Amino acid sequence: MQAAILPITSGWIWIQDGFKLFKRQPMAMFFWSLMTGFLITVSYLIPLLGQMALIAGTPLLTFITLCACRNIANDRPMLLSMWLEPLRDGATRKRLFGLGFAYLASCLAGGFLATLPFIDGLMSAINTEGNIDENVLITAMRGPFITFALLYVVISALFWHAPALIGWHRIKITQALFFSMVACWRNKLPFLAYGVSWAAIFFAVQTVGSFLTVLGLSPGMVQMLLTPVNIVVAAVLYCSFYPAYISVFGANYPASDAKPEQHPDNV
Repeated sequence: MQAAILPITSGWIWIQDGFKLFKRQPMAMFFWSLMTGFLITVSYLIPLLGQMALIAGTPLLTFITLCACRNIANDRPMLLSMWLEPLRDGATRKRLFGLGFAYLASCLAGGFLATLPFIDGLMSAINTEGNIDENVLITAMRGPFITFALLYVVISALFWHAPALIGWHRIKITQALFFSMVACWRNKLPFLAYGVSWAAIFFAVQTVGSFLTVLGLSPGMVQMLLTPVNIVVAAVLYCSFYPAYISVFGANYPASDAKPEQHPDNV
């Protein structure tokens, strides 16, 4: 598979196209964003195992999102029964679960490698009485956090396009990881612009919240006002995954995967 090489401006165009997709069926993607947020919240209610299950399920959730966006791009109304359609094929479901466990293993390995060089500093936060000095711990955690952030960039590149490559093109996990990495490397500048743009958008939303607090609104009221905004912003983020994929790999899927009316159009 040949990945296109795109200009840096494509990163912002993906966000614009994602917003166009969202506007086609806003309630459908609002619902999906709400459900994803609910799953994230539930995962934090179950210490450790919840987060691990969420990480392992991320490729599966990503593929559901991409399939929904493909339906929306083809003007197919997203009915409630359609959300789980991408998982009805047993072979696809098995490969996505395998990809999820590979993603979990990669994140755990990344966390281990990021922590190992700083283990002495982390242990110094525990005094002789067994109590933890929070200030020392926060300082000691900076190194592992920065190291893991750098490693996670590599992990993200490996897995970014992999769910679609496995689900739509039915290729092996190792091939999907390789193609995803190559595609992200070839388009590192667009992805940099994409990441910076999203960081700026989320920062702007939080800045608005801080400004409303300064104006005298209670934190509870600010949170109530910003919650639907955050859900919409997350929905647009999910919608932007689809144009990012098809602009790199094209809207070409196996004939057995698409009916004549389902061939995706570029957004």
